Amino acid sequence: MAITRFSFPTTIHFGPGARALAGPHLQERGLRRPLIVTDRGLAALPLIGELKAGLESAGLAVAVYAGVAGNPTGAQVMNGAAAYKAFDADCVVGVGGGAALDVAKVVGLLATHPGDVMEYVWDHPQVRTIDAAALPYFIALPTTSGTGSEVGRSSVISEESTHVKRVIFAPAILAKLVFADPELTLGLPPAVTAATGMDALTHNIESYLSPAYHPLCDGIALEGVRIAARALLTAVREPGNLGARAEMMMSSMMGAIAFQKDLGAVHSCAHALGTVCDLHHGLANALMIEPVMAFNLEAVPAKFAELAHAVGVASASGFVPWLAHLKHQIGIAPSLAAVGVRREHLGRLVEIASKDICHQTNPRACAAADFERFFTEAF
Repeated sequence: MAITRFSFPTTIHFGPGARALAGPHLQERGLRRPLIVTDRGLAALPLIGELKAGLESAGLAVAVYAGVAGNPTGAQVMNGAAAYKAFDADCVVGVGGGAALDVAKVVGLLATHPGDVMEYVWDHPQVRTIDAAALPYFIALPTTSGTGSEVGRSSVISEESTHVKRVIFAPAILAKLVFADPELTLGLPPAVTAATGMDALTHNIESYLSPAYHPLCDGIALEGVRIAARALLTAVREPGNLGARAEMMMSSMMGAIAFQKDLGAVHSCAHALGTVCDLHHGLANALMIEPVMAFNLEAVPAKFAELAHAVGVASASGFVPWLAHLKHQIGIAPSLAAVGVRREHLGRLVEIASKDICHQTNPRACAAADFERFFTEAF
């Protein structure tokens, strides 16, 4: 596979070995002191040391901030901003999955702007203004194929006290350049590959089903579903299969590009599970997708027929059973109870899901009673 360069929505270098281009790129732009933002798990692996050495070989002085763990929080962002200023960094290199990249997107923001990260969330009553010209240069190197955060214009950060996920949305925080190297995903264990892969698949499915008018995103989402359908099982069963890894990385980016059209009730449920139970976002989507899709089928049967065709199923009614079979094949847990969610969580889950904005673009309107049914069926 060759490295391909394209711009959509930002410049992307895609292909095995693309990571080696990051250091020369920063050096050519006159940047000298990058801060790598990553998570604790990755920091303990040889990968970060190799990436750091690659940047240093381009003549750069490099520091690493590895304070990201679990669902990203405001404190992780503020600590990263402090690390940026302490090192006197001049750019940010985000390396990791969705959590690390979401933190990396706004470390530079808080290093160059006043206040707390939560003052920049889109629905803050007095949301602070972002000065795009003041933001440091930011590049992204994804190491998972799920959120597609590397091509997204938003950062999802959890509040410390409530664990509620808040969104900073601004085109200015989009990575200036993405080095999408599928070799960086070869070390992912099967369970992580499965959960992140279901995240990518869910993004594409929910984007396509959203009633918002955006034919461009519809085309991207359908092809993203088709790619994931043929690649995910192989990526889980054959972790060294570079072709399958590349296809899942592409599907992940396509899902994140498509969901500018908006998402749906699966994500409202997943956000609630992340808030209440700190459940991995991709796994939460995987556990909730069947009951929500079964609910949506009668509202948009023609779209389900298109999804069925994309995954190689004969009829619209076969799409949800196909999802169930795929989940079983890739080892997704069979129920919420199997991952430690308890029935006493139900009331709080329904409350948070009902308030979440994502279900406002679900193809079928959802009330609290519907969310109660979704969660009950998932137990």
